[in-house]
Amino acid sequence: MPRPIQATVHTAALQQNLAQVRRRVPDARVWAVVKANAYGHGIERAFEGLRGADGFALLDLAEAERVRRLGWRGPILLLEGVFEARDLELCSRLDLWHAVHCDEQIDMLAAHKTQVPHRVFLKMNSGMNRLGFTPERYRSAWTRLNALPQVDEISLMTHFSDADGPRGIAHQEEAFLAATADLPGERSLANSAATLRHSAQPRVKSDWARPGIVLYGSAPDFPEHSAAHWGLQPTMSLNTRLLAVQDLAPGATVGYGSRFQAEVPMRVGIAACGYADGYPRHADTGTPILVNGVRTRLVGRVSMDMLMLDLTPLEQAGVPFGFGSEVTLWGRSSKGAVLPVDEVAHAAGTVGYELMCAVAPRVAMAVDIG
Repeated sequence: MPRPIQATVHTAALQQNLAQVRRRVPDARVWAVVKANAYGHGIERAFEGLRGADGFALLDLAEAERVRRLGWRGPILLLEGVFEARDLELCSRLDLWHAVHCDEQIDMLAAHKTQVPHRVFLKMNSGMNRLGFTPERYRSAWTRLNALPQVDEISLMTHFSDADGPRGIAHQEEAFLAATADLPGERSLANSAATLRHSAQPRVKSDWARPGIVLYGSAPDFPEHSAAHWGLQPTMSLNTRLLAVQDLAPGATVGYGSRFQAEVPMRVGIAACGYADGYPRHADTGTPILVNGVRTRLVGRVSMDMLMLDLTPLEQAGVPFGFGSEVTLWGRSSKGAVLPVDEVAHAAGTVGYELMCAVAPRVAMAVDIG
């Protein structure tokens, strides 16, 4: 039989999370962001759960081709735009909309020969300081684009850096609104955090919302708020099985580097999951795990193919365990218990985005359509 570790993508949860977004921005159209292979879920596996969106936003042409092959005929947006001039040919062939964030991309459009003008999203750097034109240069970039016969409609876009935290979005919101006050075109402002936390503010309302991580059941502002607080459901479960059980005497150690030492007699389980499967090696003792639906903890150092966990809570609860017992690294167990990916990520010093995106190709992937 194959190795027992498996990731499962939950179609109904994707649909539910998309519905939660729509409740918060009822007047906006919604991009389903599927960059990074749908945040590790697989575009083909996530598509059915997200096809109720108004468009798909992603990063590269290969991802756009995959979405088109799935039968999607609606809008697709390249969030970073094109990387070289010949990409514009494929944009024309696949009918892709694309971001414009630098002078070089405008130059490419000016030299591009096409019979069908392009729909572009002009990006402002309103304070994130990654991509986009500064507010001072934004209008001149818009004027250049507007003069090109290769360009049809120009939409206006920015990205919030602090929508998930105490600084908030006011400083960027004000910069964007001031620089675009009398410019025509649809607006796209709200990412996941802004959609959840700031959508009630009238000035945040836009024509297009761009939810990403929220669609995949992770709270962008954890630990201040949990996924359950926002009504989100886990869209990926990573489950495996126990390979062995070891009895430790007081003073015995577990794993490489003897990072964990038993203080009392205890049992540890050995599970078929390691950093080669995408589980974070830097996760340490205390990171939560479920065994047969009962919460317990990781002990010792994660190795390439295995990790160890404390079975004491199962003994205390009178829950049977042994070879083949189900281990849930995050998501939903077969018993119905849920271990939020955000809790695992927080304990490991990272974010849920990284865990889901990092699931290794060797891990079998399944789809639960229920």
